[in-house]
Amino acid sequence: MLPLNMTAVSTETVYNLSYTVIKISVAIVVTVIVAQLINRALAAYFKFATGKLKVDETTYAVVRRLIIVTIYLIGITDVISLIPGLPDLVLGMAVSAGIAAIVLALAAQQVLSNVFSGLSIAISRPFRVGDVVEMENEYGTIEDITLRHTVIRTWQNKRVVIPNSRLSVDTVVNWTIGDLTVLWKVDFGISYDSDIDLARSIILDEINKHPDVMHENNREAKVRVTELGDFAVNLRALFWVADRPTAWGTGTEIRESVKKRFDREGIEIPFPYRTVVYKKDMARAG
Repeated sequence: MLPLNMTAVSTETVYNLSYTVIKISVAIVVTVIVAQLINRALAAYFKFATGKLKVDETTYAVVRRLIIVTIYLIGITDVISLIPGLPDLVLGMAVSAGIAAIVLALAAQQVLSNVFSGLSIAISRPFRVGDVVEMENEYGTIEDITLRHTVIRTWQNKRVVIPNSRLSVDTVVNWTIGDLTVLWKVDFGISYDSDIDLARSIILDEINKHPDVMHENNREAKVRVTELGDFAVNLRALFWVADRPTAWGTGTEIRESVKKRFDREGIEIPFPYRTVVYKKDMARAG
């Protein structure tokens, strides 16, 4: 049978432990609730500000996530402070575990690089949410910019998630900055026996008939001979369209209509061909 003082100590210990668990649970619940409420409130406000005040949502999105991360960090710190002896243990480990800290820093280097790149994107804004960009042959619209990555919705409706550190060093073509009009090119090859002037007039006629091709401000279409190739005379058509999304479809339609006109009017698009001479035939000729 335990002495009364030991029973009192045990009861007090259980009481203190239960009280600590309750405080930790409350701190965790409050942190999650506060973070979710603030996140929803900021998202609603930024959506309103973007729609009504015509402000850029890119910086707001990154700022919102920074605020939420800060709230969670404060909550984690509060939970650590509530556990008896844990703050001193954490401090001692932080002081004594220098090598482990270096290893962790190296392991988190890429994560920190993405975070700093995300902040840089938010500040310098080389592209924004809603911009049409092209990177590594992927073409699409910026859907979201987080602290770690950027989400691009491609023209095939795929979501490409790219780490921010890559965006800070790789080349990104932004089709939305400044003048949206695009000088687009379509290449054609005709045989050496075909009439270049006739081919040029057909190409220009089909370009000028297309409704999406621009003609104002001296932006007339042009067709130039770019190369005398091994088996074809290569022509390049240049024309202006309103924006990059329009350019690709317009180019395909012009390419098809020109091919049909070439067929009707006798302009040949040659296949590659080679002249093969056998060594024994060369010997006989010699």
